[in-house]
Order: sequence, then structure tokens, then C-alpha cells
Amino acid sequence: DTTVFSTGPKGVINDWRRFKLESMDQENLPSAKKELLRQMSSPNRARDDSRANLNRKMSVQEYEMLKEEDEGCLKKYRRRCMQEMHDKLSFGPKFEGVHDLDSGEAFLEVIEKEHHSTVVVVHIYKFGVRGCEQLNSCLDCLATEYPTVKFCRIDAVASGAAERFSDEVLPTLLVYKAGELLGNFLACTQHLNEEFFATDVEAFLNSYGLLPEKELPAGEDEEENYVE
Repeated sequence: DTTVFSTGPKGVINDWRRFKLESMDQENLPSAKKELLRQMSSPNRARDDSRANLNRKMSVQEYEMLKEEDEGCLKKYRRRCMQEMHDKLSFGPKFEGVHDLDSGEAFLEVIEKEHHSTVVVVHIYKFGVRGCEQLNSCLDCLATEYPTVKFCRIDAVASGAAERFSDEVLPTLLVYKAGELLGNFLACTQHLNEEFFATDVEAFLNSYGLLPEKELPAGEDEEENYVE
């Protein structure tokens, strides 16, 4: 079936009705409630009463169901609508994992040719330099949390600019967007605790406004967080 999302009041109500029907545990429902949900999902195909009278009855019955048990369902429905809106407004590409760059040419290409809306975070590191390995692990985690951000890493020697990136300034984080350098953090671990985690790196980048809003977790059941 083709799903059409309506934004008018009637369209939103009918969309909620369909969502309600799909989210209920049909097997364990009383027969009377099953019939009510069937009518809610297709009110124009009712077998009895005038349409106006049926609509009046259904609105009262739906309200009673809402009072009984629908807080969690409404939260899930709202989350689904927010995710759909977020997807429609996310025009840039998405990425998986951290991209390993093997040369200075690859480094320049990712900066100059990436989509203009994409934030590119590049970690310049060297094996054996304190903090580099830990920062690589943090970026692996952040790449799953921010799929619209392109996280990259490159060895300082492979970059062709080893003289500029000595051990004293590593690890270095560079942040670009549309070819413009937004952040240049030399020896960036000096801004973090000796033992740091992905959330610390995230907070550091967010303090400069360099990360977009985090993606909504797919399928997260907000009902579990509801407290009566």
C-alpha cells in the first residue's frame, strides 16, 4: 500500500487512527475493541448509522480509549512524525564508520568535494602518540551517532605534512564544512581529561557548535520512559 501523509486536521486524525490500529496487540484485544479499532481505521466504510452520527460516536469512544491507555501510543506516534519530518529535512548524504585517508590527495579531496552541507571531521594522528588511539575509538562511536557527519582519520606521515604535525601537536582535530575550516584543534586532548570517552569528545565539539543535531534513535520506544 502507498502511504500518504496528510497535514490537515482530518488527515492527521486519520493518520493517528491508522497508527493506533497498527500498534495495538490485536491478538489480546476483546472483540468489541477490535471492531472499534477497525472502524477507527476506516470510518467511511461503516456498515451502520449516518456518517455524521458515526463520527460523533467514534470521537467519544476514541476519547475513552485515549484516557485508558493511549499515552504511550501517542508518544510513539509523535516520535514517528518527528522522525519523518527530520528525514524530509535531511538533504545531505549519510556515512558509515570512520573513513581512513591514505594520502594528502585523499585528504584534500574529502575537504573540497564533499557535499556543501556535510560537516567533515578529520583526525590527524600517529601511532604511539598518547591520546591518538583513544581518540580514534571515540570517533568510531560518534560516527554511529552522527551519520550525517563524515569522520575521517589520517596518519600524519601519510598526509605529507609530517613536519607541520609533530608529536607535540597530536592528536589534531580539523573540522570543515563546504571547504571552509571551522575548527583547528592542535593537541586537542589537552582540553579533555586524562581518561576521556566519546561523550567527552562530543561535548567538546558541541561547545563550539560543530556537530548537527543528533539523529533520532530508530524504533526507540518512548513508552518505556513514561511515568504515570
